[in-house]
Amino acid sequence: MTDLNKIGEVGLIERIRQATSAPAHPETVRGIGDDAAVFDWGDQYGLLATDMLVEGIHFDLSYVPLKHLGYKAITFGVSDIAAMNGLPIQVTVGIALSSRFPVEAIDELYEGIRAACTAYDVDLVGGDTTASRSGLVISVTVLGKVSKEVITYRNTAQPNDVVCVTGDLGAAYLGLQLLEREKQVFLADPNMQPSLPEERSYLLQRQLRPDARTDIVHELRELGVRPTAMIDVSDGLASELLHLCHQSGTGAVIFDENIPIDDQAHLAADEFKISPITAALNGGEDYELLFTVRPQEFEKLANHSRITAIGYLTADPSQIVLATKAGQQTPIRAQGWAQL
Repeated sequence: MTDLNKIGEVGLIERIRQATSAPAHPETVRGIGDDAAVFDWGDQYGLLATDMLVEGIHFDLSYVPLKHLGYKAITFGVSDIAAMNGLPIQVTVGIALSSRFPVEAIDELYEGIRAACTAYDVDLVGGDTTASRSGLVISVTVLGKVSKEVITYRNTAQPNDVVCVTGDLGAAYLGLQLLEREKQVFLADPNMQPSLPEERSYLLQRQLRPDARTDIVHELRELGVRPTAMIDVSDGLASELLHLCHQSGTGAVIFDENIPIDDQAHLAADEFKISPITAALNGGEDYELLFTVRPQEFEKLANHSRITAIGYLTADPSQIVLATKAGQQTPIRAQGWAQL
């Protein structure tokens, strides 16, 4: 028997993909292997993405409010649609839960779900409910749409493309460290009250209630920019960059000094004795967009306050490196899947 940890998440997905038959329906444009499946709707493409959140793996209810959890669950799926350069339109939510949850708790969860649906302009159109013996499980499926002329995949980047990222990275991971620290303090002494300083509020917001970058999708269209490839940053910059490069057959040079990191993240990283670059590369849950554009197209984005050029792609797929100001280059590696 093969240990699942030996092949990891990427290897498992590839194994499933290889064992899956070719699409039987002409409407199926793309299946396993991108942020969302793609379907031909005639004048446009339909997009379909599914995400699952499991208590004890993806969230800890000792410090995650159910309302925030509901909002975040929708953000997961919407971010996948945004990564295809599309916009969400409908969502279904399935939940598995035990009798330890009172009705009011489920009301709070769905309050967050409805708030996210309003924020992203999507309709909650159905789902499923069932019992669970192992905590709360949430499954979200988002349906989206995109013009055939602007759909963006992971495998279409080219050498010399400029590598860009939206927003900032690493803050969600450091917000998680703050929450975990306070949990340990409470476990050691239940009489202690949580101490979460106001100056760290941005980090907590990035962890507890992140926002998918549908705003950037709109802005790229307004600027007339179509990325050559795109992926959302859910598992950390390193993992997503490797996905994009491997599927496009390219290498990359990323400049560590260009990676956007918020001031609060820098301060918290110093407090936790963590490199802020490490947090940005491997932290995950930022839900920003990592994308590539042709050099001439980047001129339209050069002054955009929420888009940063962090490097460029090369023709050598064996070289995906982080470059320092001193000229040193280190191979970029992903942390890999959590142990099961």
